[in-house]
Amino acid sequence: MRESLPADLAEPDTGRPLRIAMVSVHTSPLEQPGTGDAGGLNVYVLELSRALARRGAQVEIYTRATSSAQPKVTDAEPGIRVIHVSAGPYEGLDKNDLPGQLCAFAAGVLRAEAHRPEGWYDVLHTHYWLSGQVGWLAAERWDVPLVHTMHTMARVKNASLAPGDTPEPHGRVIGEEQVVAESDALVANTDQEAGELVRDYHAEPDRVHVVQPGVDLKVFSPLPEADLVAEAADGDPVDRVRRRAELRERLGLPPDRKIVLFAGRVQLLKGPDVLVRALGERIWSEGDGQPPLLVVLGGASGRATAVRELEALAYQEGVAAHVVVRPPVPQRTLANYFRAVDLVAVPSHSESFGLVAAEAQASGTPVVAAAVGGLRTVVQDGVSGVLVPDHEPESWALALKSLLDDDELRACLATGARASATRFGWDRAAEEIVAVYEQARKHHAAR
Repeated sequence: MRESLPADLAEPDTGRPLRIAMVSVHTSPLEQPGTGDAGGLNVYVLELSRALARRGAQVEIYTRATSSAQPKVTDAEPGIRVIHVSAGPYEGLDKNDLPGQLCAFAAGVLRAEAHRPEGWYDVLHTHYWLSGQVGWLAAERWDVPLVHTMHTMARVKNASLAPGDTPEPHGRVIGEEQVVAESDALVANTDQEAGELVRDYHAEPDRVHVVQPGVDLKVFSPLPEADLVAEAADGDPVDRVRRRAELRERLGLPPDRKIVLFAGRVQLLKGPDVLVRALGERIWSEGDGQPPLLVVLGGASGRATAVRELEALAYQEGVAAHVVVRPPVPQRTLANYFRAVDLVAVPSHSESFGLVAAEAQASGTPVVAAAVGGLRTVVQDGVSGVLVPDHEPESWALALKSLLDDDELRACLATGARASATRFGWDRAAEEIVAVYEQARKHHAAR
């Protein structure tokens, strides 16, 4: 039985701004990042759409409906529309279950577009391989260029699996190869990812374009400069430590502890277990005699028991008193956490970019990150943070302790972090993406 669509999906063509269809099958840009399947991809799709809308484009994002209460169409912001497509049961499916629902999802996308005048969209931009499979069919039906952003790739992920993690299935590898072959343009986050597309997926180099994601520099910024350098009535500088202590009080964090923050999904790929094991290293018995407080902002992903398993590991390592797990928070609150802590740790085993690292640096906080994937681009080793060459607990304990014990070095890295963040902006990314769309249009016309 076909579902009827709201009349506003069939509005007549009243102008010709750039019309972009985006597809994000497995996760909605409206979801809270940090749990389930929601993460950096959600932020990427929403923030890129916002920047494109600021340029006058109309963006419509197709995503799978996960609740019967969701409206079929949501005008999220001016110029951005989210269309929830029914495909399979609303609940109980994660992204590993979705290949079996791609036919139903594709049918819903095509049905929605069929209510529009012919030639409604100018370009189709898909995110993650599942969306690319749907986009392959839709782009051919609509006769528009297909632009694809991988976000993660099975071959790259499988080459650097965390101990105990499950490899991506061969079916995903085949699906990714098909999307690469059929896309008119491929968007890579870094030069390294571009090289992996060419080397591991045989992408044609002239169809691969590097566009670094951005950071919302209005949300993720240091404490206002006026607060940091303002002078009291008697001419004495305002105490920076006191400013941060006030922020910690609002967040319910101890004012007198060294704090390390992990923000992201709790899963083996992201490596929060590496940090817990690092807290259990004997090195912390030196100095003040205790490890820092590790605050984990995130929910379970992949396995429903992931958070409980992390907490159990903390007990096994004897550091349960030094590990606090909290649910993910909205962006503005996340920015306050970044400002309030001493360090942000990103121990991922694989990252195509690493938005959390970029957002933390924009907030003026140094980052300790694994030297993998896009993190090697985002974190400037010795300038905005420190890159750790492996995932051994001892290596991470040494890296964290050396920074936590050196206030002067952290202050220097904080300055570098703020400067580093200016490299990333969504308006710049949108401008470059529009240029990619034009290249894709030319490639599509030629073939």
